[in-house]
Amino acid sequence: MTTVNLDPLDLSALLCSRVCHDVISPVGAIVNGLEVLEDEDDASMRDFAIDLIRKSARQASARLQFARLAFGAAGSAGASIDLADAEKVSRGMFADEKTQLAWSAPQALYPKNKVKLLLNLVVIATSAIPRGGLIDVVVTGDGEAPSLVLKAKGSHARIPPHVESLIAGTPEGGTVDAHGILPYYAGLVARAAAMDVRFTIDGDEVTVRAEPVAAASPAAQAPSLEASRPSDSEPPETALA
Repeated sequence: MTTVNLDPLDLSALLCSRVCHDVISPVGAIVNGLEVLEDEDDASMRDFAIDLIRKSARQASARLQFARLAFGAAGSAGASIDLADAEKVSRGMFADEKTQLAWSAPQALYPKNKVKLLLNLVVIATSAIPRGGLIDVVVTGDGEAPSLVLKAKGSHARIPPHVESLIAGTPEGGTVDAHGILPYYAGLVARAAAMDVRFTIDGDEVTVRAEPVAAASPAAQAPSLEASRPSDSEPPETALA
């Protein structure tokens, strides 16, 4: 199938839609809590509203911090992100969710696009266990040739629909909508980072594995691979932050 290359404006619009979708619920809850404080004199209701505002504000902040690393430039003038920061925003993202997160990774700086890929795969892994469960993240190897393995285990586990074709950049119908933008973007980041992403399922456990693309022969080696350009630079077809 032909690889789909989104117009940069369409890519930006869909990613913005994704971020807004993630934060609109807790922000709406904050607004509701403030309305209760304005209209209610009952002490128990005011306490409930304050608790709702506090919880929702934490949730909105966690989601924005996660999006900043997973989708944005992360304020980085260089090309590296600390894996400890990736763990922190991931744990914050799922602090109040039905999904638990286990994390095993070196305390080190890794190339930006490889860390962004890891964070996007964490979100994809959560969609593999719609009823919740455990996501076990293991990062091994150095920053230039890491192995990223995510195991999502839970009831009714399944490889998310169309995720493999979206990551490959060959979505069914040849179009990408707001529902498919995250795996499509993950595929862009994977290619920018010269990483190959694979999915397998065994019973109630889905494994997502990302590893460096196998070295091609000198005659066939693609110039867009990460090793052949400055670390984590933008892919030629679509600019990544």
